[in-house]
Amino acid sequence: MCAAHLSEHEYKTLVEQSPLMIWRSNTTAGCDYFNDRWLRFRGREMEQETGNQWAAGVHPEDLQRCLSTYLEAFGNRQQFEMEYRLRRHDGEYRWIFDKGAPFFDENNEFRGYIGSCIDVTDRIEAQCALDEARSRELASLSGILPICMQCRKTRSADGRWIHLEDYIRRHSRIDFTHGVCPECYQVYSKYLSERQPTERYLKTEDSATDGKS
Repeated sequence: MCAAHLSEHEYKTLVEQSPLMIWRSNTTAGCDYFNDRWLRFRGREMEQETGNQWAAGVHPEDLQRCLSTYLEAFGNRQQFEMEYRLRRHDGEYRWIFDKGAPFFDENNEFRGYIGSCIDVTDRIEAQCALDEARSRELASLSGILPICMQCRKTRSADGRWIHLEDYIRRHSRIDFTHGVCPECYQVYSKYLSERQPTERYLKTEDSATDGKS
């Protein structure tokens, strides 16, 4: 069945039963509709969320950024994406990924915005846990390491001098790959080009000396 053949009731059913939280705003930027999933998430009635009342559920630290993103996109008639914390019906703040876009009628006149939201708290908390783990790994390397200015070895706690790479491997899960940076490549190439004529000269001298003896 194509979209043109869907009845108003069928459209409403699709929207209300969507796994996404859906909202709509009019040409004044005020919201005039939220689907059932949004209202159940918030634990509020439609009359309590319309206009700008929904913003009362946004975490205070995210509110200004959230409104600025929405209003800037609204003024420019552009799509937007943002993440913010929204208070659930049980009082817990959950991270929401919100995506909105302008919509137009059959005469191509601007009618407002339609948006959809999804709870992404689990993803964000998993990323935060990973970031914290990485920070702890880096913290284990904090402080001052004594390093030999000539051979670049470092002195371990027991007084032994070991390669810096070995020290870092022992105190973290970091490993190394090896290559040559562009600057060192130029220096090494120059060294080789200067060394090769000298080596050829020495080999020639050695051959001449062997011939005389």
